Amino acid sequence: MQELTLMLIRFAYLAILWIFVFGAISVIRSDMFGARVDSAPATPSRRERKAAERAAAKPPKAGRGQPTKVVVLDGPSRGTTVSLADAPILVGRGTDAAIRLEDDYVSTRHARIARSGETWYVEDLGSTNGTYLGSQRLTQATAISLGTRVRVGKTTLELKK
Repeated sequence: MQELTLMLIRFAYLAILWIFVFGAISVIRSDMFGARVDSAPATPSRRERKAAERAAAKPPKAGRGQPTKVVVLDGPSRGTTVSLADAPILVGRGTDAAIRLEDDYVSTRHARIARSGETWYVEDLGSTNGTYLGSQRLTQATAISLGTRVRVGKTTLELKK
C-alpha cells in the first residue's frame, strides 16, 4: 500500500512539474511573439463599424494649442517622433505598434493614444506595469492635452505642437 501511495505522489508531482513547464513556455511565447490572432474573419459589430468610419474620415486640422505629434522624451527609444495625424496610435513592444518601445517594462500592446472630437485621450490596454500620468496610474481612458507627459514603463512620452 505504501509503494502505491508513493508512486501516485511521484506521478502527481511529475504532472504538476510539466504543467508548470508548459505554462512558462506559453508565457514566454506570448511575450516574444504577441497574442494569437484568429484567422477566421469576424463580422464587425456596429460599434466597430462606426469607429472604422470615424477613423476613415479625414481628421480635422489641429487648431491653435492642439498637439500635432508625440515625442519620446526618456527611455531606450528617446527622440522618436510620431505624427498624431496617424491616430489612433498604439504604444508597445509589438510589431504593430506605431511607437515601438524596446523597454522590458512595456507590454506588447501597452497603451493607445486616440482622438475623440477635439480631445486627445490615452488609454491603458490592460498592461502589466500600467500607464501613468504623473504619478497617477490610469484605470480608464483619460483626456490629455499639449505638454502632457505619459509614462509607459521606463519611457516618457509627451504631446507637442
